[in-house]
Amino acid sequence: MLVLALDTTTRAGSCALARDGLIVREQCSDESRSQASRLPEELMSLLDREHQALRDIDIFAVAIGPGSFTGLRVGIATMQGLAFAAGKALIGVSGLDALARIAARSADTEPTSRVATWVDAWRGEVYAALYQSGVQIDGPTVEHPHELLGRIASQTSSRGPAVMSSRQDRASTSLAMSRTMFIGDGVRAYAEAIRAVLPAAEIAEPLVPMLAGTIAAMAAEQASRGHLPPPHAIRPLYVRRPDAELSRDARHSS
Repeated sequence: MLVLALDTTTRAGSCALARDGLIVREQCSDESRSQASRLPEELMSLLDREHQALRDIDIFAVAIGPGSFTGLRVGIATMQGLAFAAGKALIGVSGLDALARIAARSADTEPTSRVATWVDAWRGEVYAALYQSGVQIDGPTVEHPHELLGRIASQTSSRGPAVMSSRQDRASTSLAMSRTMFIGDGVRAYAEAIRAVLPAAEIAEPLVPMLAGTIAAMAAEQASRGHLPPPHAIRPLYVRRPDAELSRDARHSS
């Protein structure tokens, strides 16, 4: 199964080609150019480098958000056009889910650890979700980082077994439950605040990985389970309402 994937949730973004769940090539996009001006050229160049044609693609995949409204529209529209032209399915994958998958692959992350995915949402906010053992337990949401940290800290202090056999058990359990790995470009400006509230927190390395390869692998998993949606069925994950809608509502309420 050959999958072509695109991520435009950030200005840089990435694209990738994967075969049977394994990344053939993944590359970062040219951040100096707007996404509208470099697509679909970058995807076609990727295929050319691997001596593949559009007709060879079995599944198309794209990040559905959250992220820049313009970036999401351009990315989704580009992949819809290619999928329609090829007559193939288009699978949408949350960028937050992809970040969580990448963090979970880290050698330093225990199976019971949590992963907090933070993507810069501007205005002092982040798009965020919280995962435990690969399952999303909070979000997606858009909030100020300090509000999110307060909630994570509260969840940490309220969890844990009701009965402890010893002081050592209590200490080790507390440490395990408080370990949270943070990943995404929204973490960069708040690393000190994170460590102040959650001393046992880990900051992922790399902090801002390319997502397209992981999106391709996740899409292949969905396709293998029979999930093959048509291109028109995809829906963006905006989380925050577009500014145009907020302005319109403000005018109507005044």
